[in-house]
Amino acid sequence: MQQKKSGPVLTLRSRAPIRLDLAGGWTDVPPFSAEVGGAVVNAAINRYSYTTLRLHPTDTIRLISADYNLSLTLPGGDNLAYDGKLDLLKAAINRIGPHEGVELFVRADAPPGSGTGSSGATGIAILGVLNALRSQPLSLHQLAELAHVLEVDELHVAGGKQDQYAAALGGVNYLEFKDPYVSSSPLRLSDSTVNEMEKRLILCYTGHTRVSGNIISAVQTAYRARNDRTVRALHRMVGVADEMRGALLRGEVDALGPLLLENWACQKDLHASVTNPEIDHLFDVALARGATGGKALGAGGGGCLLFLAIADREHEVRAALAQEGVEIMPFNLDRQGLQVWQVG
Repeated sequence: MQQKKSGPVLTLRSRAPIRLDLAGGWTDVPPFSAEVGGAVVNAAINRYSYTTLRLHPTDTIRLISADYNLSLTLPGGDNLAYDGKLDLLKAAINRIGPHEGVELFVRADAPPGSGTGSSGATGIAILGVLNALRSQPLSLHQLAELAHVLEVDELHVAGGKQDQYAAALGGVNYLEFKDPYVSSSPLRLSDSTVNEMEKRLILCYTGHTRVSGNIISAVQTAYRARNDRTVRALHRMVGVADEMRGALLRGEVDALGPLLLENWACQKDLHASVTNPEIDHLFDVALARGATGGKALGAGGGGCLLFLAIADREHEVRAALAQEGVEIMPFNLDRQGLQVWQVG
């Protein structure tokens, strides 16, 4: 599709799923991912970041975020300045255009700082609609790489690549990282395994966002200093991801609980800021009421928690967590990844 400066307004929409990082998260973050190589199992879910693009015959750029209740109207140009206001949208336009006559609207089903990869999904959704305007569109893998570049190189936000790949590809994936290379292997799970996961996994939002870059920087510093606990934890998390892949492919959903719990123990060994007394209390509550394991999503320190319940006790775990004031977030797995469509 080519950009039009007159006639009917072209409107495109996109959506990209957020993800559950089941095992190995953190090992996709440099310098570990460059020096050793990481592995992650994650699952895209049907909560999305959405983008709408409209082209109009003007020389301005309009950016709108429902999540931050913010809108900007900027003069067109090849280099939009970053100032902490909707910089991800600006970075996408700076990289691939168009550099005028465009309106972008974004919103997400998950709050920023929830640990579900919402910023990565937002980057993919934004690039998805802009990519549809290109005469030579980028592939899904290229979009994932570019979305990571926007955050890390353009905006200097520390992080790995798993979020962008999950949002672009969808499904349940085993991802291997040896910077700069990423290998993605979709896990072809049986319908019964997917149904069992959707029935027994419980996603909840603590109500407290966190700045993942701050926690990531602290862990990177500990790794560079060769802190023994941090180094051992990262190496073990690669192994947990491989064991998680095997359990899923064999349909052994019961095995997910102990693996989630082992991954969580490794996360806590990375740095003290990954957990806090409130999170520890929620784990105590969930495990006492029928959860067999769980972990904080993303960098931890707040955001979302994920638990696996004993079959037919998931309602007890949900009720107990809800009584603690957290928000239960129902979901199903997403098997499509990035979707882009034209309106009208």
